[in-house]
Amino acid sequence: MQFLQILSRKPGSLEVLFQIPFCQKQFPYMCLSTSACVYSKKKRGNSYDQVDQEKYKNLVHSVISYKTSAQTPETILEEDNLLYGPPAKHTPPIKAGTRTPKNWVPLINPSKRILPVSSDSKVPMKIRLQRTKMPSVTRILQQTLSPQQVFYLERWKQKMIEELGKEGFEEYTKNLFLQGELFHSALESIFLSEETAARDQGEDDVVAGYLSSVERVLEDISEVKALESGVHHETLQYLGLVDCVAKYQGQLCVIDWKTSEKPKPFLQNTYDNPLQVAAYIGALNHDANYDFQVHCGLVVVAYKDGSPAHPHFMDPDLCSQYWNKWLLRLEEYMDKN
Repeated sequence: MQFLQILSRKPGSLEVLFQIPFCQKQFPYMCLSTSACVYSKKKRGNSYDQVDQEKYKNLVHSVISYKTSAQTPETILEEDNLLYGPPAKHTPPIKAGTRTPKNWVPLINPSKRILPVSSDSKVPMKIRLQRTKMPSVTRILQQTLSPQQVFYLERWKQKMIEELGKEGFEEYTKNLFLQGELFHSALESIFLSEETAARDQGEDDVVAGYLSSVERVLEDISEVKALESGVHHETLQYLGLVDCVAKYQGQLCVIDWKTSEKPKPFLQNTYDNPLQVAAYIGALNHDANYDFQVHCGLVVVAYKDGSPAHPHFMDPDLCSQYWNKWLLRLEEYMDKN
Protein backbone atom coordinates (compact mmCIF):
# COMPACT_ATOMS: atom_id res chain seq x y z
CA MET A 1 0.00 0.00 0.00
CA GLN A 2 1.36 3.36 -1.03
CA PHE A 3 0.36 6.76 0.33
CA LEU A 4 -0.10 10.13 -1.35
CA GLN A 5 1.24 12.75 1.00
CA ILE A 6 0.01 16.35 1.02
CA LEU A 7 2.74 18.52 2.45
CA SER A 8 2.70 22.05 3.76
CA ARG A 9 5.76 24.22 3.21
CA LYS A 10 6.87 26.35 6.14
CA PRO A 11 9.99 28.37 6.53
CA GLY A 12 12.77 25.83 7.19
CA SER A 13 10.56 22.68 7.27
CA LEU A 14 7.86 20.61 5.56
CA GLU A 15 4.81 19.38 7.49
CA VAL A 16 2.65 16.42 6.45
CA LEU A 17 -0.99 17.46 6.40
CA PHE A 18 -2.58 14.12 5.50
CA GLN A 19 -1.96 10.94 3.54
CA ILE A 20 -4.16 9.26 0.94
CA PRO A 21 -3.67 5.51 0.42
CA PHE A 22 -3.79 4.17 -3.11
CA CYS A 23 -2.93 0.95 -4.80
CA GLN A 24 -0.04 1.05 -7.24
CA LYS A 25 -1.23 -2.09 -9.00
CA GLN A 26 -4.48 -0.46 -10.05
CA PHE A 27 -2.57 2.46 -11.64
CA PRO A 28 0.70 0.92 -12.77
CA TYR A 29 1.65 3.81 -15.02
CA MET A 30 0.19 6.81 -13.18
CA CYS A 31 1.50 8.78 -10.23
CA LEU A 32 0.58 12.16 -8.75
CA SER A 33 2.84 14.56 -6.99
CA THR A 34 1.84 18.00 -5.79
CA SER A 35 2.81 20.56 -3.27
CA ALA A 36 1.03 23.56 -1.90
CA CYS A 37 2.71 26.78 -0.93
CA VAL A 38 0.75 28.69 1.62
CA TYR A 39 1.78 32.24 2.38
CA SER A 40 0.41 34.19 5.21
CA LYS A 41 0.53 37.96 4.75
CA LYS A 42 -0.67 40.68 6.97
CA LYS A 43 -3.74 42.34 5.55
CA ARG A 44 -3.02 45.86 4.45
CA GLY A 45 -5.35 48.62 5.35
CA ASN A 46 -7.14 50.65 2.63
CA SER A 47 -5.31 53.94 2.13
CA TYR A 48 -8.58 55.67 1.31
CA ASP A 49 -9.79 54.97 4.81
CA GLN A 50 -7.26 57.44 6.11
CA VAL A 51 -8.56 60.28 3.88
CA ASP A 52 -10.57 63.02 5.54
CA GLN A 53 -13.76 62.43 3.57
CA GLU A 54 -15.56 65.39 5.08
CA LYS A 55 -12.82 67.70 3.81
CA TYR A 56 -13.18 66.51 0.19
CA LYS A 57 -16.90 65.85 0.27
CA ASN A 58 -17.78 68.90 -1.87
CA LEU A 59 -15.11 68.06 -4.44
CA VAL A 60 -16.31 64.49 -4.83
CA HIS A 61 -19.90 65.66 -5.13
CA SER A 62 -19.06 68.19 -7.87
CA VAL A 63 -17.25 65.54 -9.91
CA ILE A 64 -19.83 62.77 -9.70
CA SER A 65 -22.85 65.06 -10.10
CA TYR A 66 -21.93 65.98 -13.74
CA LYS A 67 -22.50 63.55 -16.56
CA THR A 68 -20.11 65.61 -18.69
CA SER A 69 -17.20 67.83 -17.84
CA ALA A 70 -17.97 70.54 -15.33
CA GLN A 71 -15.87 72.97 -17.38
CA THR A 72 -17.42 75.27 -19.93
CA PRO A 73 -15.77 77.54 -22.49
CA GLU A 74 -16.38 80.46 -20.15
CA THR A 75 -14.70 78.79 -17.17
CA ILE A 76 -11.77 77.64 -19.32
CA LEU A 77 -11.31 81.22 -20.55
CA GLU A 78 -11.40 82.51 -16.99
CA GLU A 79 -8.78 79.98 -15.90
CA ASP A 80 -6.54 80.85 -18.87
CA ASN A 81 -6.82 84.54 -18.10
CA LEU A 82 -5.97 83.87 -14.48
CA LEU A 83 -2.96 81.66 -15.27
CA TYR A 84 -1.55 83.29 -18.41
CA GLY A 85 -3.20 86.68 -18.60
CA PRO A 86 -5.45 88.00 -21.40
CA PRO A 87 -4.53 87.02 -24.98
CA ALA A 88 -2.13 89.42 -26.65
CA LYS A 89 -3.62 91.26 -29.60
CA HIS A 90 -1.20 91.63 -32.48
CA THR A 91 -1.39 92.28 -36.20
CA PRO A 92 -0.08 89.57 -38.52
CA PRO A 93 3.21 90.37 -40.26
CA ILE A 94 2.90 91.95 -43.68
CA LYS A 95 3.95 89.63 -46.46
CA ALA A 96 6.54 90.81 -48.95
CA GLY A 97 4.11 90.44 -51.84
CA THR A 98 1.61 92.88 -50.29
CA ARG A 99 3.95 95.87 -49.97
CA THR A 100 2.85 98.99 -51.75
CA PRO A 101 4.91 101.07 -54.19
CA LYS A 102 6.47 104.27 -52.91
CA ASN A 103 5.44 106.27 -55.96
CA TRP A 104 1.94 104.96 -56.50
CA VAL A 105 0.08 106.10 -59.61
CA PRO A 106 -3.43 104.85 -60.39
CA LEU A 107 -3.96 102.48 -63.28
CA ILE A 108 -6.90 104.54 -64.52
CA ASN A 109 -6.19 108.18 -65.30
CA PRO A 110 -8.75 110.23 -63.34
CA SER A 111 -8.01 113.45 -65.23
CA LYS A 112 -8.26 112.01 -68.73
CA ARG A 113 -11.08 113.34 -70.87
CA ILE A 114 -13.00 110.55 -72.57
CA LEU A 115 -14.55 111.48 -75.89
CA PRO A 116 -17.94 110.00 -76.84
CA VAL A 117 -17.66 106.77 -78.81
CA SER A 118 -18.40 107.25 -82.47
CA SER A 119 -20.51 104.69 -84.30
CA ASP A 120 -18.50 105.20 -87.47
CA SER A 121 -15.95 102.55 -88.20
CA LYS A 122 -12.38 103.78 -87.87
CA VAL A 123 -9.07 102.43 -88.97
CA PRO A 124 -7.21 101.06 -85.92
CA MET A 125 -4.64 103.44 -84.45
CA LYS A 126 -0.98 102.72 -85.11
CA ILE A 127 1.26 105.25 -83.42
CA ARG A 128 4.94 104.94 -84.15
CA LEU A 129 7.04 104.20 -81.09
CA GLN A 130 9.37 107.09 -80.43
CA ARG A 131 12.91 106.05 -79.59
CA THR A 132 13.86 108.11 -76.57
CA LYS A 133 15.84 107.61 -73.39
CA MET A 134 12.73 106.16 -71.74
CA PRO A 135 13.16 102.47 -70.88
CA SER A 136 10.81 99.99 -72.48
CA VAL A 137 8.52 97.64 -70.58
CA THR A 138 10.43 94.64 -71.93
CA ARG A 139 13.78 96.03 -70.79
CA ILE A 140 12.50 96.85 -67.31
CA LEU A 141 11.12 93.34 -66.82
CA GLN A 142 14.29 91.70 -68.12
CA GLN A 143 16.54 93.69 -65.77
CA THR A 144 14.41 93.07 -62.68
CA LEU A 145 14.05 89.31 -62.87
CA SER A 146 14.11 87.53 -59.53
CA PRO A 147 17.09 85.26 -58.70
CA GLN A 148 14.82 82.26 -59.13
CA GLN A 149 13.72 83.41 -62.60
CA VAL A 150 17.34 84.02 -63.60
CA PHE A 151 18.32 80.55 -62.36
CA TYR A 152 15.61 78.71 -64.33
CA LEU A 153 16.22 80.81 -67.45
CA GLU A 154 19.96 80.13 -67.36
CA ARG A 155 19.39 76.42 -66.72
CA TRP A 156 17.06 76.21 -69.73
CA LYS A 157 19.60 78.06 -71.86
CA GLN A 158 22.46 75.73 -70.89
CA LYS A 159 20.27 72.69 -71.55
CA MET A 160 19.38 73.94 -75.03
CA ILE A 161 23.05 74.71 -75.79
CA GLU A 162 24.00 71.16 -74.80
CA GLU A 163 21.38 69.78 -77.18
CA LEU A 164 21.80 72.17 -80.11
CA GLY A 165 25.25 73.66 -79.65
CA LYS A 166 25.93 77.37 -79.29
CA GLU A 167 25.33 78.19 -82.95
CA GLY A 168 22.28 75.94 -83.06
CA PHE A 169 20.80 77.70 -80.02
CA GLU A 170 21.35 81.12 -81.59
CA GLU A 171 19.59 79.91 -84.74
CA TYR A 172 16.76 78.48 -82.62
CA THR A 173 16.14 81.77 -80.79
CA LYS A 174 16.37 83.70 -84.06
CA ASN A 175 13.67 81.50 -85.58
CA LEU A 176 11.45 81.98 -82.53
CA PHE A 177 11.59 85.76 -82.91
CA LEU A 178 10.96 85.46 -86.64
CA GLN A 179 7.92 83.26 -86.10
CA GLY A 180 6.56 85.75 -83.57
CA GLU A 181 6.97 88.65 -85.98
CA LEU A 182 5.29 86.73 -88.83
CA PHE A 183 2.43 85.70 -86.54
CA HIS A 184 1.82 89.31 -85.44
CA SER A 185 1.99 90.48 -89.04
CA ALA A 186 -0.56 87.87 -90.11
CA LEU A 187 -2.93 88.90 -87.34
CA GLU A 188 -2.59 92.53 -88.28
CA SER A 189 -3.53 91.66 -91.86
CA ILE A 190 -6.59 89.77 -90.61
CA PHE A 191 -7.78 92.72 -88.50
CA LEU A 192 -7.25 95.11 -91.41
CA SER A 193 -9.73 93.08 -93.51
CA GLU A 194 -6.99 91.37 -95.44
CA GLU A 195 -8.13 88.05 -94.00
CA THR A 196 -8.03 86.05 -97.23
CA ALA A 197 -4.51 87.12 -98.13
CA ALA A 198 -3.28 86.47 -94.60
CA ARG A 199 -4.79 83.01 -94.42
CA ASP A 200 -3.48 82.09 -97.87
CA GLN A 201 -0.05 83.28 -96.81
CA GLY A 202 -0.21 81.28 -93.60
CA GLU A 203 -1.23 77.98 -95.12
CA ASP A 204 2.25 76.98 -96.23
CA ASP A 205 4.54 78.84 -93.86
CA VAL A 206 5.50 78.58 -90.20
CA VAL A 207 2.55 80.64 -88.90
CA ALA A 208 -0.16 78.33 -90.25
CA GLY A 209 -0.36 76.40 -86.98
CA TYR A 210 -0.52 79.58 -84.89
CA LEU A 211 -3.34 81.04 -87.00
CA SER A 212 -5.28 77.81 -86.74
CA SER A 213 -4.70 77.86 -82.97
CA VAL A 214 -6.35 81.28 -82.47
CA GLU A 215 -9.34 80.81 -84.80
CA ARG A 216 -11.89 80.51 -81.98
CA VAL A 217 -10.38 83.42 -80.05
CA LEU A 218 -10.64 85.67 -83.13
CA GLU A 219 -14.39 84.97 -83.24
CA ASP A 220 -14.76 86.74 -79.87
CA ILE A 221 -12.75 89.83 -80.87
CA SER A 222 -14.40 92.94 -82.30
CA GLU A 223 -14.02 96.72 -82.62
CA VAL A 224 -10.25 96.82 -82.96
CA LYS A 225 -9.03 100.26 -81.84
CA ALA A 226 -5.22 99.91 -82.07
CA LEU A 227 -2.67 97.57 -83.68
CA GLU A 228 1.07 97.45 -83.02
CA SER A 229 0.81 100.90 -81.52
CA GLY A 230 3.28 102.72 -79.27
CA VAL A 231 2.31 103.90 -75.78
CA HIS A 232 4.20 105.86 -73.17
CA HIS A 233 3.45 106.79 -69.56
CA GLU A 234 3.88 110.54 -69.22
CA THR A 235 4.24 110.44 -65.42
CA LEU A 236 6.28 107.30 -64.85
CA GLN A 237 8.40 107.76 -67.96
CA TYR A 238 8.41 104.37 -69.68
CA LEU A 239 7.15 103.18 -73.06
CA GLY A 240 6.01 100.06 -74.88
CA LEU A 241 4.47 98.61 -78.02
CA VAL A 242 0.91 97.30 -77.68
CA ASP A 243 -0.03 94.32 -79.86
CA CYS A 244 -3.74 95.03 -80.02
CA VAL A 245 -6.53 96.97 -78.34
CA ALA A 246 -9.97 95.54 -79.05
CA LYS A 247 -13.09 94.15 -77.44
CA TYR A 248 -12.97 90.55 -76.27
CA GLN A 249 -16.43 89.17 -75.50
CA GLY A 250 -17.67 92.75 -75.19
CA GLN A 251 -14.88 94.00 -72.87
CA LEU A 252 -12.28 96.47 -74.17
CA CYS A 253 -8.85 94.93 -73.55
CA VAL A 254 -5.18 95.37 -74.19
CA ILE A 255 -4.39 92.10 -75.97
CA ASP A 256 -0.96 90.49 -75.99
CA TRP A 257 -0.33 87.64 -78.45
CA LYS A 258 2.16 84.99 -77.35
CA THR A 259 3.50 81.89 -79.10
CA SER A 260 4.52 78.74 -77.29
CA GLU A 261 5.60 75.18 -77.99
CA LYS A 262 4.38 74.02 -74.57
CA PRO A 263 0.82 74.32 -73.21
CA LYS A 264 0.15 77.20 -70.83
CA PRO A 265 -3.39 76.63 -69.58
CA PHE A 266 -3.13 78.98 -66.59
CA LEU A 267 -2.24 82.65 -66.33
CA GLN A 268 0.62 81.94 -63.92
CA ASN A 269 2.21 79.80 -66.63
CA THR A 270 2.81 82.97 -68.65
CA TYR A 271 5.37 84.32 -66.14
CA ASP A 272 5.71 88.14 -66.50
CA ASN A 273 3.21 88.54 -69.36
CA PRO A 274 0.40 89.79 -67.05
CA LEU A 275 2.73 92.49 -65.69
CA GLN A 276 3.54 93.48 -69.25
CA VAL A 277 -0.16 93.82 -70.10
CA ALA A 278 -0.82 95.85 -66.94
CA ALA A 279 2.10 98.13 -67.80
CA TYR A 280 0.68 98.72 -71.29
CA ILE A 281 -2.79 99.47 -69.88
CA GLY A 282 -1.38 102.03 -67.47
CA ALA A 283 0.74 103.66 -70.18
CA LEU A 284 -2.17 103.85 -72.64
CA ASN A 285 -4.48 105.38 -70.02
CA HIS A 286 -1.89 108.10 -69.30
CA ASP A 287 -0.99 108.69 -72.95
CA ALA A 288 -2.56 111.79 -74.47
CA ASN A 289 -2.59 110.19 -77.93
CA TYR A 290 -5.48 107.93 -76.92
CA ASP A 291 -8.92 109.37 -76.23
CA PHE A 292 -10.13 106.27 -74.39
CA GLN A 293 -9.13 104.16 -71.38
CA VAL A 294 -8.83 100.41 -70.90
CA HIS A 295 -9.71 98.46 -67.77
CA CYS A 296 -9.10 94.85 -68.82
CA GLY A 297 -6.37 92.72 -70.38
CA LEU A 298 -6.03 89.51 -72.37
CA VAL A 299 -3.04 87.21 -72.82
CA VAL A 300 -3.53 84.79 -75.73
CA VAL A 301 -1.12 81.83 -75.98
CA ALA A 302 -1.06 80.31 -79.49
CA TYR A 303 0.50 76.94 -80.32
CA LYS A 304 2.58 75.96 -83.31
CA ASP A 305 0.87 72.56 -83.67
CA GLY A 306 -2.52 74.23 -84.16
CA SER A 307 -4.04 73.09 -80.86
CA PRO A 308 -6.64 75.54 -79.45
CA ALA A 309 -5.08 78.66 -77.97
CA HIS A 310 -5.47 79.56 -74.30
CA PRO A 311 -7.01 83.02 -73.79
CA HIS A 312 -6.32 84.38 -70.28
CA PHE A 313 -8.73 87.21 -69.46
CA MET A 314 -7.69 89.78 -66.83
CA ASP A 315 -10.60 91.64 -65.22
CA PRO A 316 -10.15 95.11 -63.64
CA ASP A 317 -9.35 93.71 -60.18
CA LEU A 318 -6.70 91.37 -61.55
CA CYS A 319 -5.23 94.15 -63.67
CA SER A 320 -4.96 96.33 -60.56
CA GLN A 321 -3.09 93.60 -58.71
CA TYR A 322 -0.57 93.19 -61.52
CA TRP A 323 -0.33 96.96 -61.88
CA ASN A 324 0.93 97.21 -58.29
CA LYS A 325 3.47 94.46 -58.97
CA TRP A 326 4.59 96.30 -62.10
CA LEU A 327 5.11 99.52 -60.11
CA LEU A 328 7.38 97.62 -57.71
CA ARG A 329 9.43 96.26 -60.60
CA LEU A 330 9.63 99.75 -62.10
CA GLU A 331 10.88 101.17 -58.79
CA GLU A 332 13.49 98.43 -58.58
CA TYR A 333 14.70 99.28 -62.09
CA MET A 334 14.86 103.00 -61.31
CA ASP A 335 16.86 102.33 -58.12
CA LYS A 336 19.38 100.23 -60.07
CA ASN A 337 19.80 102.82 -62.80
